[in-house]
Amino acid sequence: PTLLSDPRYVRSALNTALFVGVGVNLQMFLALLLSCFFSRSRRWIRMLIIVFMLPWTLPAVPAYLSFHWMLVTGHLGLIDHLLQLLFGIEGPEWLVHGWLALAWDIVASIWKWLPLWTLILLGGRMAIPRDVYDAADIDGASMYQRFAYVTVPLLANLYLVSTLISAIWTFGDYTPALFVSGGAPAFESSVISQLSFHYAFDASHPALGVAAGLSLLPLLIPLIVLLTRGLERTEVQL
Repeated sequence: PTLLSDPRYVRSALNTALFVGVGVNLQMFLALLLSCFFSRSRRWIRMLIIVFMLPWTLPAVPAYLSFHWMLVTGHLGLIDHLLQLLFGIEGPEWLVHGWLALAWDIVASIWKWLPLWTLILLGGRMAIPRDVYDAADIDGASMYQRFAYVTVPLLANLYLVSTLISAIWTFGDYTPALFVSGGAPAFESSVISQLSFHYAFDASHPALGVAAGLSLLPLLIPLIVLLTRGLERTEVQL
């Protein structure tokens, strides 16, 4: 009752649904597309993937803090400075509007973890026998047909398992909301994991913080069940 009576919790629950639902699905879809791009054996692509992996290797806190400082309003913020320099316009106050701040939290999370899931799906794609693609070429399949009828079905279970793991992980990840937007303005861009952190440490109410964190269990348990079944299907295929 205490949680549900707090408007910050209700808003954080909605933000969490958007943060996980939009962020994870967009991240995994981009990872699937990029895994196909990086699978091409060209030297410049191999060099590019090294640069692409850098965000994942960076420590989370300084990586997200760099995003925060890029979004600072005025000439001190990199994004506003570039908009002024290139187009002569002033950007909006990125972290003053709740939905805009939440969108940047999602962008920062995708930027940080997209290389990891791209690498995993790339490994799965490279495990597909080349003979399968050669057979598709003989049948006259185009590049898009090979992707839709060969790559996607063979990577479907790995994609599902990766999506579920990413969703479970993202539900408990408070660092983007804490270090990029800070939940601004007035907790309008906060998520439940970050609000739980606030209850426990800033508000000195650890019981309420634990309750907020445990409120995610009804969503996490079905995801864990689906993940277990996905892993069982993978074992059967092997």
